[in-house]
Amino acid sequence: MSWEKIAKAKQAALAESIPSEYRIPKDLLPPDSQLDVTPWPKQSGWLTVKELEITESTASTILQKIASKAWTSEDVTKAFCKRAAGGHQLTNCLTDFFPDEAIKSAAALDDHLQRTGKVVGPLHGLPISLKDNFNIKGKDSTVGFTSLVDQPAEYNATLVDILQGLGAVLYCKTNVPTAMMIAESVNNTFGRTINPLNRALTSGGSSGGESALIAFGGSPLGVGTDIGGSLRIPAACTGIFTLRPSHGRFTTQRCRSGLAGQEAVKSVNGPMARTLEDITMYSKAVIDAKPWLVDPTMLPIPWQPVEPKPKLKIAVMWNDGICTPTPPVTRALKETVQKLKNAGHELVDWDPKQLHLKALQLLGRMFVADGGKSVEALLKPTGEPWRPEMKMYEDATELGTLDMWKLHLERTELQRQYLEQWVSYDGLDAILCPTAPYPTVKHGDFKYVGYTGVYNVVDYSAVSFPSGVTVEKAVDTPAAEYKAQSEFCQAAHDSYDAEALHGMPVSLQLVAQRLEEEKVLAMTATVLQTL
Repeated sequence: MSWEKIAKAKQAALAESIPSEYRIPKDLLPPDSQLDVTPWPKQSGWLTVKELEITESTASTILQKIASKAWTSEDVTKAFCKRAAGGHQLTNCLTDFFPDEAIKSAAALDDHLQRTGKVVGPLHGLPISLKDNFNIKGKDSTVGFTSLVDQPAEYNATLVDILQGLGAVLYCKTNVPTAMMIAESVNNTFGRTINPLNRALTSGGSSGGESALIAFGGSPLGVGTDIGGSLRIPAACTGIFTLRPSHGRFTTQRCRSGLAGQEAVKSVNGPMARTLEDITMYSKAVIDAKPWLVDPTMLPIPWQPVEPKPKLKIAVMWNDGICTPTPPVTRALKETVQKLKNAGHELVDWDPKQLHLKALQLLGRMFVADGGKSVEALLKPTGEPWRPEMKMYEDATELGTLDMWKLHLERTELQRQYLEQWVSYDGLDAILCPTAPYPTVKHGDFKYVGYTGVYNVVDYSAVSFPSGVTVEKAVDTPAAEYKAQSEFCQAAHDSYDAEALHGMPVSLQLVAQRLEEEKVLAMTATVLQTL
């Protein structure tokens, strides 16, 4: 079969997996002209009052309601399955959907709670969505390639086993870009995922199916991955929270990769949710499960609660020296900094020197070190063409072993220099910076991952959080005296459209040092209090 036929059949099978009671009646569908479909679940009358109450609740609230037997996991699971199905029909965010299995799992958990009076674990009965690359036995993990359609996983990803052991209910998998290596979620198998806050804009990538689903209310909490910004970029595009942990805290074992064996920069996974409290709750639950007992690459670091510091020392990166943030992002930074100063925190300016440029160049070289052969090998069996976004991989030249070793040495030296720079700011707690130079962009315009990618190279812990600022077209006008710092900078400036972005949330990033997940979450809570 040609790649086109495989893609068409896979999309049809996915549509068919949505039960008739979860299909939106034609007369209730929002018109194509309605860009923001997040109010639609309330306005349309398609969901019942109870379904709305459940799906508008935070993960932490849902867990309390289930544990107290106020709600059953079965009712909660059915409500999220229905809303997720609706979200997919409006944003194309799913790659797999298995409501019957999920409802059966939820009923078994309810039965256990009834019989024993005890929950199975800290995530008992909570529906959790997963990015497409998490292997679930019997399900595809295509990561966007037609050659991986109908190649079901023979085993679970280690995290899947952990989540089920903690009592989570798995019900769907979400869309990604080809090989998970583009900052927007688009591929030849499933097509493009769009942003529920504005369907003319991207929900980001590579965890863009997750961000769209969560922002629509179709998941209380999801898990994505990040190798250059793939958690933080989609979280920022949709105004939700995420944690990018350092490698060694959350297991990535037995997941599918688009660049399998690439370890110069490590991929990590982390939670995505609508509240910081849910991110922290999930992180503690997973680390308390001691993943180092099942994954030899995990570090045996138990969860260590951090006392919030009354006064933080934060370095502000206004500009990384490569790509000037667009006006709403700069305004969000200014307003946040002023509020932090007013609350008594110490703010200094971060000097990126040439370290950020070096990090970005290193990241690009690491990604294409195999000469694009990993991607090519997955395209070839079905004759699937290269997508235009993958030009960098298509044109790449393979590095030899010696050159790869040299690249590792450059990376390690950059990590040393970055740490030296950090320590030179005596007593520094965090860096505050943009998550991206834009709030989000029109489809096809996301070109710059420098603000996130640098922290993949140095492997620092980071949280992307909504700043509370939204784009105002009358205020966030382009600067008259604009001078581009690079091609990336010019492209960001040229594609910026205040009219198109009006009302979109603006996110920022708080960065701590390596393996400081607990600290960065506590500091983000402090920052949110001042906002």
